[in-house]
Amino acid sequence: MGEKGVTLEELKKRMAEFASDRDWDQFHSPRNLLLALVGEVGELSEIFQWRGEVARGLPGWKEEERQHLGEELSDVLLYLVRLSDVCGVDLGEAVLRKLQLNALKYPVHLSKGSSKKHTQINANAPAVADSNGDC
Repeated sequence: MGEKGVTLEELKKRMAEFASDRDWDQFHSPRNLLLALVGEVGELSEIFQWRGEVARGLPGWKEEERQHLGEELSDVLLYLVRLSDVCGVDLGEAVLRKLQLNALKYPVHLSKGSSKKHTQINANAPAVADSNGDC
């Protein structure tokens, strides 16, 4: 950590140590971790609930609101990293692969400046499916 930031590998190791030190591995089944992740996403959502659209950079937000947001974002990330570890998924590799698939589904020349789903912009192009068969 430090000036370069933290890697997914570092987070994975620290989360595994954190759980092991507390004998929490017994509770960290994929199902339990997923439900905890969903709960944290709910807490994150509550921060934005009833605010209407929020501009980039969060102008007008107090420092304590930004700190709370950072804590909830961290909870979501930590549970996601832990879930991927427990499931044996290399999250970094999975993210890079998904970005490649998305680049194929949303080519710049068809999607630039558009919020349309790939099925709408690629009506005449062959579908590109991910490993779930989702296009």
